[in-house]
Amino acid sequence: MTNLPLELNTMRSLAIGRALLKLKSGDLIFSEGEPGDCLYGVVSGQVRISWGEGDHQSEVIQAGSSFGVGALVDPEHRRFGTATALGECELIQMNREEFLLAVQELPMFGLEMIHDLDERLRDLKAQ
Repeated sequence: MTNLPLELNTMRSLAIGRALLKLKSGDLIFSEGEPGDCLYGVVSGQVRISWGEGDHQSEVIQAGSSFGVGALVDPEHRRFGTATALGECELIQMNREEFLLAVQELPMFGLEMIHDLDERLRDLKAQ
């Protein structure tokens, strides 16, 4: 694991001992407008988040990153986009309590998540 990006090492560390969601290409994770009560961490593979009419706007979430974080902030959260597996992938699913425990276990997870969100916002703004 030492040659992997730090974020991927952290995500894989969080995955130890947890049940993972194993998805195939095209599997739907959630749809735009659905209520959300958890975030997802990508342990392996990639996920496409698409939004807007015709799903012409999208971003790809790589292994080591997380998505669906808004569900931890707002108890009445609705998903902003549609998340779909791109190829086979494995995900960690965490509700608010599990997220808080994960940050206690691996404080770098919280910092890496903030860094990842900042990069994603910059990329989206550049589009």
